[in-house]
Amino acid sequence: MTVDETNERFLALLEAHQKILYKVAYVYCPHPDDRPDLIQEMIVQLWRAFLRFDPRYRFSTWMYRIAMNVAISAARRETRRARPLVAFDVEVHDTIASASDPAELVELRQAIDGLDGLNKALVLLSLEGHPHETIAEILGISVSNVGTRLSRVRQRLRQVLDPTDPTG
Repeated sequence: MTVDETNERFLALLEAHQKILYKVAYVYCPHPDDRPDLIQEMIVQLWRAFLRFDPRYRFSTWMYRIAMNVAISAARRETRRARPLVAFDVEVHDTIASASDPAELVELRQAIDGLDGLNKALVLLSLEGHPHETIAEILGISVSNVGTRLSRVRQRLRQVLDPTDPTG
C-alpha cells in the first residue's frame, strides 16, 4: 500500500468513526474548551499507531482503546495540574439525552464524572449498547470482569443519585 493509499484509508476510517472521539472526549474532558485539543491528541496517537492496526479486527474497537488511553492519560495530567473546576455544559451525549428532567442529566453527569477512568469507560460503552464481549475487547479485561464491574458501577451510581434507595 502506498503512502497516499494509507493516508486515504486512515482518513476514511477516521471520518466513519469520528463520533467515538467526541463521545470519549465528552466523558473524560469536563472542560468544553479543552475537548478539541484532546480530540486532536487522540487523532495524532491513532495516526502514529495506524501502521500497526490489524485489519482482522474492527477499527472501532481499536479506535476506542487508543482514544480512551489518550483521554485517561490526559485526565491524569489534568488532575496533577489541579485546575479549578468550572461549570460543565449540559450538552449531553445522544444516549442519555432522553432523560426528561435537565436536573437529572446534571446529576447523572456529576455522578459519572466522579468515577475513575475505567469505570467511566464502562459506563460510556454500556450506554452505547455495546455487548460485554466488545467492552472487554476494547478495555482489555475479561467478559466476566465487565459484568462484575458494571454491576458495581450501577450500584454506586444508584447510591449517589438516590441515597435513600435500599438497593443502592
